[in-house]
Amino acid sequence: VWLFLSRQQDKINRLAELKEQANNLGLRTINATCPLVSKVHRRVSRLNKINYDVVVIGHKGHPEVEGTCGHASGSVHVVSSPEEVQRLQVKDPNRVGYVTQTTLSVDDTAKMLTALRGQFPNISEPSRTDICFATSNRQAAVRELSESVDLILVVGSKNSSNSNRLREVAQKKHTPAYLIDHAEEIDPNWLHNTKRIGITAGASAPEYLVTELVSWLLENYEVSTVQKMDGVDETICFQLPPI
Repeated sequence: VWLFLSRQQDKINRLAELKEQANNLGLRTINATCPLVSKVHRRVSRLNKINYDVVVIGHKGHPEVEGTCGHASGSVHVVSSPEEVQRLQVKDPNRVGYVTQTTLSVDDTAKMLTALRGQFPNISEPSRTDICFATSNRQAAVRELSESVDLILVVGSKNSSNSNRLREVAQKKHTPAYLIDHAEEIDPNWLHNTKRIGITAGASAPEYLVTELVSWLLENYEVSTVQKMDGVDETICFQLPPI
């Protein structure tokens, strides 16, 4: 029997309690949290233990953000805009640290950090960015891709934060972009008078969905060339959780 801990509704750390309940029921628990997210969780716990207010840069209500807040044992604040940073009330402005949701827009996060550093000059910062490397690499690729195509199709779930950010990155470059789960969701009107189509995918979208999309376009439209864009080789591998 498997127990998946995905969302903590009451924003308190119930992990130990849930594990104990699972053990009492004879259940086996597996912590399959992404290591990059776990790093954020540990930083939240460390900051609260030394009586720091923690600022979480992220989208309120997103499961990852709620999970991060669930690891807080002290003050934690979620902010989504520079304006919200200006309204922050903390115990001591010299004892503030921040973490970020791992799937945010790199550009939008930079604006948030500028606001935080202006509001709290002594803010404690992570040793390296919390944004997932797969997220930042894809955003950089979409920026470049937007310069040479007429439209971008993003393969990913509607509730996927990093997939939505890819769509937004393209749109900020004034390139039409649409988020789809599969090829059947394509509106033919999108492709009217379109000569060059760019395709990207969210970090968790299976590769076969991209392959199927390319095949669908080849079957239904006169495609002369399929070119794979050069990108960053992602060689990082995470160890599977012990089972």
